[in-house]
Amino acid sequence: MHLRRLLRALAFVGLVAAPGLAAAQALEQFLRAVDLGDTKTVTSFLVQGLDPNTTDAVGNTILMNAARLGHREVVALLIERKASVTRRSPRGDTALMYASLKGRLEIAQLLVEHGAQVNQAGWTPLHYAAFEGHADLIRFLIQKGAEKNALAPNGYSALMLAARSGHLEAARALLYEDVDVTVKAGDGETALMIAKSRKSGELEGLLRRAGAVD
Repeated sequence: MHLRRLLRALAFVGLVAAPGLAAAQALEQFLRAVDLGDTKTVTSFLVQGLDPNTTDAVGNTILMNAARLGHREVVALLIERKASVTRRSPRGDTALMYASLKGRLEIAQLLVEHGAQVNQAGWTPLHYAAFEGHADLIRFLIQKGAEKNALAPNGYSALMLAARSGHLEAARALLYEDVDVTVKAGDGETALMIAKSRKSGELEGLLRRAGAVD
């Protein structure tokens, strides 16, 4: 939210005495309330006219931050106030990607229910969930249509990312969903090769039982 727009909103509700200072302080309080999961204070600011798509200093919306931090009530409130669930940060992240990265299943479910996209160009929520080993998010995202064999910008599939991070249960969840064990990264590396390089016998065995071969 631009400072000028914030000033207009605050002036409208009579909150601006010393305009620049008041606006900056109000914005700081608003962002802090979101970070703390203070639903009452966030509600108060929204009722006063602040934008539910307000962004922080690095361009993340408050919905992204609430999703990342696990504040479900704040997420629900922002969605009710028409915050965009598809907006992307300057780095290309969405609220659903942050929820997937941090293992916030209930928040991910809420976001998808209200239109958040499970597939997109580049990094996806499934890549993030696999990288961090969140098997429950993996199952949910694939159930909702996530492209299970899509390659991330670094050339890795979700299965490769799970293998690279040593997340056995995440790999198991992906294999249960019949992901392609033969997919290769740009350098020709496969999930099995990653497991072998990590000397992860259990993961290697799991991949071989799923059909992976040298």
